[in-house]
Amino acid sequence: SALAFRWVAQSRRPASPSRRRARGTKKADASSSAAAAVASGPAKVWQPGVDALEEGEELQFDPEAYNYLRGFSIGWPCLSFDVVQDQLGLVRSEFPHTLYGVAGTQAEKAPWNYIGVFKLSNINGKKREPIPSSKVDADSDMDSDSSSDEEEEEETNEDIKPILHLKKVAHAGCVNRIRSMTQQPHICATWGDTGHVQVWDFKSFLNSVADSGPVAHKEDDIIHNHVPLKIFNGHKDEGYAIDWSPLVTGRLVSGDCNSCIHLWEPSSSTWDVDTKPFVGHSASVEDLQWSPTEGDVFASCSVDGKICIWDVRTEKKPCMPIKAHNADVNVVSWNR
Repeated sequence: SALAFRWVAQSRRPASPSRRRARGTKKADASSSAAAAVASGPAKVWQPGVDALEEGEELQFDPEAYNYLRGFSIGWPCLSFDVVQDQLGLVRSEFPHTLYGVAGTQAEKAPWNYIGVFKLSNINGKKREPIPSSKVDADSDMDSDSSSDEEEEEETNEDIKPILHLKKVAHAGCVNRIRSMTQQPHICATWGDTGHVQVWDFKSFLNSVADSGPVAHKEDDIIHNHVPLKIFNGHKDEGYAIDWSPLVTGRLVSGDCNSCIHLWEPSSSTWDVDTKPFVGHSASVEDLQWSPTEGDVFASCSVDGKICIWDVRTEKKPCMPIKAHNADVNVVSWNR
């Protein structure tokens, strides 16, 4: 899909004294106060880990950095989401776009959690073409006309709202991580804070949102009970690390906060999970990722500061343990 989720680039602006006094007021007051803060001084790019936020100071994103930016919600906050591959084509450069995805909630109470299977359609925006610097100098006298045209286009795009169709599937406990299988996108795996890893078939729910009309229905709020294809409770603790193999259909690895990694192998309509874990880390396994070129090789990273390379054909010890950092290593990714 040509549509991508991105972290929002943010800048910092000093908060006005009135903003500091506005805590606990209504949203309208907070919005007007924030607007006043934005206008009070020049923007400065905020650097995480370098710049500190003062009390009452807020981060503001620059909308000029995006062709399209809009938020939406499936209810409760989510710790994890994944884009579900569809059959709408690999190269999509023209608006409107359609996106399928899954997300897992972190609800206030454990029984309230669910997995959201959704379709976001009618995603409109404008495609910006790169402008040569010479043309920018030559057209400087046309800035006011250009600005006026852009404002009119933005107002038009603002009126065209995306349509969210959502199906909710009950999940026991908070969803720490959710991943859709590349080869069979309707098959998803979830890591729960209960310590269980579950594999689901969401084909019927994806078909349902795919067939939805231009208006969302009230039944989107119903939480459906659905039986997972496989539940593994062999982990000794909850976890966050999980990844599907892009080369071997159905092959999965899951890692927990107790430093253990388990291999899942597909078997007819279920999975055989090796109860003997891969052991090589001394702290929580934070992330796992299969090699994009070798079907038997995967990488892991951990709070112990190590990155390990594993081969499922050998003993359950890392082929290459690397002490990468003195602090936690939370994310690992292969060069592609």
